[in-house]
Amino acid sequence: MLPAALLDVDGTLVDSNYHHVIAWNTAFRDHGIVVPLWRLHRAIGMGGDRFVATVAGTEIEDAVGDSIRARHRGAFAERIGGVAPLPGAERLVTGLVTTGHRVVLCSSAESEDVETYLELLGLREIVAWTTAADVSATKPSPDLVRVALERAGGGAAVMVGDTVWDVAAASHVGIPTIGVLSGGVSAAELEEAGAVQVFDDAAELIDQLETTPLRPAAASANARR
Repeated sequence: MLPAALLDVDGTLVDSNYHHVIAWNTAFRDHGIVVPLWRLHRAIGMGGDRFVATVAGTEIEDAVGDSIRARHRGAFAERIGGVAPLPGAERLVTGLVTTGHRVVLCSSAESEDVETYLELLGLREIVAWTTAADVSATKPSPDLVRVALERAGGGAAVMVGDTVWDVAAASHVGIPTIGVLSGGVSAAELEEAGAVQVFDDAAELIDQLETTPLRPAAASANARR
């Protein structure tokens, strides 16, 4: 059986990371808190349950964390109309499905955002997915990866993601990660976190699928052993 493909969404399939940075910036500044944009970007990819404490500290989290998250959701909702699929995103997913992979969108986004992405990508009928609502702790906790793996039916799997948090979450459960640069994190950082390969984006990944742990030939070779 081919390994399941667990695909992150924000920054991997849709070009939304910088929209999130601006939305978080709006949320913090509306509460009188200034966090440098670079620090916000470096935390993109972890769930909102961890984000505030990571970039602003536990005192801010304890005092106004829920309020900041609520403002972020509103600010991002104002910008989600500007989010577009990344190059090769739909082709990657449909190509994996065509070759027989079980595909799960392993997202820690809010449910309404995932719904929007499913419509934007036109993939609702061929994939399963997760959202932040599925777990109490999001990436880099491995909980979402475990849920995604269950929805794939178990077995071997490969994660595809754009942040070190994707790599960390998958590593916790022994799943290798293929990194993509489309979320703005460098190849060096992804490789240092443990990514087994790094590609520019989904388009380059599907074009070079035969060189990766997701290659169909790998499953055939294992079956002959």
